[in-house]
Amino acid sequence: MYADNTSIIVTSPNLENFETKIDKIFGDINNWCKVNHLILNCNKTHYLHFSMKNSWDYDLKLNYQGTYVTSSSNTKFLGLIIDDSLLWKAHIDQMISKLNTACFVIQMIQAIMSQEILRMVYFAFIHSLYFPYIHIQVKYQGCGSCQSSCINIC
Repeated sequence: MYADNTSIIVTSPNLENFETKIDKIFGDINNWCKVNHLILNCNKTHYLHFSMKNSWDYDLKLNYQGTYVTSSSNTKFLGLIIDDSLLWKAHIDQMISKLNTACFVIQMIQAIMSQEILRMVYFAFIHSLYFPYIHIQVKYQGCGSCQSSCINIC
């Protein structure tokens, strides 16, 4: 049996101490898995190194029982795509793509469906995408010769 979607956060003020902590944690996790008849699959394990824009770059080589743990620039965690610099670009891009698809579906069916059905489709495809994170209210305001959109995050 395998254990899926386990997340561990490790912090350390220096890299030497960090690598020691990682080795100990991998050992502890592997022991726990054995006791509970689970298998730690290092081929599907990856790490995300959070850093600030101006911090130094370090190529960390994590090796556990002869298998290298690969680095990733982003990961999906509880429905959010989190990247290593916490800029949220990958998550926003995914949300935009999903919302564009949902808007296209609604646009295609609006001529043949009732308002009630369109409302259900909206709540199923659009509202369910953004409501778990934040409530967004879009207003359009005229500013002279152009239109600007204002997004209020409540």
